[in-house]
Amino acid sequence: MNTAVNTTVNTAAANAASPGTAPPAAVDRTDEADHLLGLLAAMPAGPGRDRCRESLIAGLLPLARRMALRYRGRGESDDDLFQVACVGLVKSIDRFDPARGHPFLSFAVPTITGEIKCHFRDHAWTVRVPRRIQEVQPQVRLAQSLLEQLTPGVRPSVPALAASTGLPEEDVREALAAEGAFRTRSLDMAVNDGSDLPLADSLGFEEPALALVIDCMAVRTAARRLTERERDVLYQRFYHYMTQRQIADGLGVSQMHVSRILTASLARLRRELLDPGPDART
Repeated sequence: MNTAVNTTVNTAAANAASPGTAPPAAVDRTDEADHLLGLLAAMPAGPGRDRCRESLIAGLLPLARRMALRYRGRGESDDDLFQVACVGLVKSIDRFDPARGHPFLSFAVPTITGEIKCHFRDHAWTVRVPRRIQEVQPQVRLAQSLLEQLTPGVRPSVPALAASTGLPEEDVREALAAEGAFRTRSLDMAVNDGSDLPLADSLGFEEPALALVIDCMAVRTAARRLTERERDVLYQRFYHYMTQRQIADGLGVSQMHVSRILTASLARLRRELLDPGPDART
């Protein structure tokens, strides 16, 4: 928040509350605000003009508060919204030109509204999303609320939201996906009200053995192409952890023969796994 603007608003409010100062609520009337702004524009720079400006700001604070309350319930506190609206109010007073003949209210309302919207766009998002999505999300949210009222219990589809808002379906999808980017939740928060289970304990995680399962399935598929004896030797060696001598004694062959079977079988499996070919089984 702009420190200079905060100081101005606070000073204006203090001056308005001091003895001998006209009640600021009276300035909130449009006709009187226009009259005082005309006098302010004609005053030369100096302490007198500064006091008049501060009193005018204090008198128009109710306008800023009403504008801020229009945006409550969107994740920002009422105090923060009021401060942002005050910034817009000060800017509208400083930039208003009575000589143009337009009422102050027609200039102040868009200025304050723009300041609040800029605050939401630039500061209120926890995760940054494209500005285009930020701008269309209120339309999607409003259309979603209206359609849910028409069909209670039925979540509006993307095509229905697109037809209601006139937006492309892709923009609607991105706006819906960005819903959780405005405010994030702490991992220490409870999953549900009244539950002691933190959110972190309910989140999924990557299973370390998942890749091993996939590899085992691939090896099993490739092993089907080996002969029965080759599969038997591999099974005894790598599942029962038998030595080559033990395998040879069980089969009634030499240890060298078992070694050749293992070498040839593993080489074939390696070729099958690295380049299974178009006719490989899945």
